Amino acid sequence: MRILFINNSGAGFADYIEVDQGTTIQSLLEKKVHNTQPEELLIRVNRQPVPRDYLLQEGDRVSATPVKIEGATA
Repeated sequence: MRILFINNSGAGFADYIEVDQGTTIQSLLEKKVHNTQPEELLIRVNRQPVPRDYLLQEGDRVSATPVKIEGATA
């Protein structure tokens, strides 16, 4: 099935990708977002926060945004 994946890490990118039926957010991020743990990302599907076990649906819009930007101080 086809989804829109938006990676807001670094320079960022957005592209349509094909994923298998039954793919969870966790398994997608393990394949697509390297060197980042899912806990370090704000993950949204269709603009709504979702849990790691959310099953992707045809046409979903997935975004992954780091919760802390490298070099930023609190």
